[in-house]
Amino acid sequence: MGNDFIIQVANPQMLTLWGKPPEIIGSKLIDAIPELQGQPFMNILSNVKSTGNPYKGYKEKCYLVRNGKTEECFFDFIYAPIFNDDESEVIGISVVATEVTDQVLAEKKLAETEYKFENLIKESDYAIALYTGKDHIIEVANDKMLEAWGKNKSVIGQTIREGIPELEGQPFLEILRNVFETGKTYSATEDKVLLAKDGKLETFYYNFSYKPLINENGNVYAILNFATNVTDLVLAKKKIEENEGKYKNLADSLPIIIWTADKDGNIDYYNKKWYDYTGFEGIDSREAATHKILHPDDVERAMQVWRRSQESKSPYEIEYQFKDTQSEDSYKWFLGRAVPIKDINDEIIQWIGTCTDINEFKQFQQQKDNFLGIASHELKTPLTSLKLYSQYLEKNLRKQDDQKNADVAMKMDDQINKLTGLVNDLLDVTKIQNGKILLNKSNFNFDELVAEIITEQQMSTSHRIYLDSENIGDIYGDRHRISQVMSNLISNAIKYSPDSDKIQITTKLTEEGCVQFSVRDYGIGIPEDKKNKVFEQYYRVSGSKEHTFPGLGLGLYISSEIIKRSGGRIFVNSIEGKGSDFCFEIPKKHKSH
Repeated sequence: MGNDFIIQVANPQMLTLWGKPPEIIGSKLIDAIPELQGQPFMNILSNVKSTGNPYKGYKEKCYLVRNGKTEECFFDFIYAPIFNDDESEVIGISVVATEVTDQVLAEKKLAETEYKFENLIKESDYAIALYTGKDHIIEVANDKMLEAWGKNKSVIGQTIREGIPELEGQPFLEILRNVFETGKTYSATEDKVLLAKDGKLETFYYNFSYKPLINENGNVYAILNFATNVTDLVLAKKKIEENEGKYKNLADSLPIIIWTADKDGNIDYYNKKWYDYTGFEGIDSREAATHKILHPDDVERAMQVWRRSQESKSPYEIEYQFKDTQSEDSYKWFLGRAVPIKDINDEIIQWIGTCTDINEFKQFQQQKDNFLGIASHELKTPLTSLKLYSQYLEKNLRKQDDQKNADVAMKMDDQINKLTGLVNDLLDVTKIQNGKILLNKSNFNFDELVAEIITEQQMSTSHRIYLDSENIGDIYGDRHRISQVMSNLISNAIKYSPDSDKIQITTKLTEEGCVQFSVRDYGIGIPEDKKNKVFEQYYRVSGSKEHTFPGLGLGLYISSEIIKRSGGRIFVNSIEGKGSDFCFEIPKKHKSH
């Protein structure tokens, strides 16, 4: 009442609403509720008193101190003017109020939830749509779903039958009806659907689900649709299946055994040739197949080669004997190869292997080795006689002071020496092939041997041979065979550096306690893709240089085998056009086993 808004009457509900005791009755409103200062309510009251017009507030926010704590509250209320008897003056204001704080907060929460839900749908990586009612009205559809349909936002608000008419005659409308009636979720994987894109009906594949939404009465009121376009994946899988069929037919038509295995080496495929040869059925494990088909002497070696290949993630190649299923207690030679298939992270995803029948080749190779062995032995006797005759002839010609013909006899002796060397190489190869090359090991002074070999080589070349050596001392090995390797490496360095006159030899002890001997030349070098072939049997420089650098291509192969049997390793570093560095390492001391 009055201009100071004296609280004349306040029922218990109003006092509770304000959070104030009955004692405030009779006080000014602003004194009783000082927190109203700065809020709009005092101005509203003044306006109602001055104009006589009532004011209705709807969900108005107000801050009140209740139980010593400032609270944000919301009210529906009416400020109604109270006039004097002749209604000429407003003498007071009646206030009727209802607190709606819980309702407002609930509505805010709902609005936030709806916003988050809509934003989640909009930003989702999945195509999402919401269909309401039994007619399946498209209530919500994010951009990805509209893109999937090939439609724009104009379909929102239409029934799915109206918005996507091409679904008529496809199973999806019936599935939606069933989900709405039963309340059971429907999910599908790689399902085919025909959709109109740019006026053309196209085939797509989707993973999708229809999830019913249930109201408080337990009834379905909407269906939530999640979908992912997997068309590219399905088409790729179909292409792979087609290719696999082609490759399987190709593999079955080849005359070699082909197998594949998973990343761990578990065999998952054999081609027809395997079953034709072995007569086996099904897919045996690697270990079972190995014991069933391999010669007992080859089983452990084959398993070791496989384990090393697995550990190093590298290909392998091995010769072994398969049981001949057509003959009792007979075996055939096969060449086994396998390569790992890797992903971009260098991790193995698959193994592919082959087994090739080389039995006929091995027989020819044995015949060749036998021939070379016999021929070499037969050649040695006449060569020895020729050498004696040439030396005798040179000696007598010099006695007769026929120097010109004596020089011819000396050159003939040099050619006999070269021929003898070639014959010896062939003999060594046949010994290696038959496992008959033996090493006569003993202690000898390595430094003395190096000096001796350099002196011998220097006498027969115009190249300058330099030595950079550590004091090695005594080592344990076959002096003759190691000297053979040294001579071969030095003579090769001289042969393949015709435009250079320098050869560098280095000896040292490695940290592992091995002796390292290296020969560096500054000649033609070796192409990168040929470096691993130089230690193979009969490998020679090919192409136009074939006649420039003669030889059988056996020296490095023999040297490699000697070093391997000495417990060491031989290797080369080379740059084409700049020269090569051939090295071998052998243990310095005798290793007891």
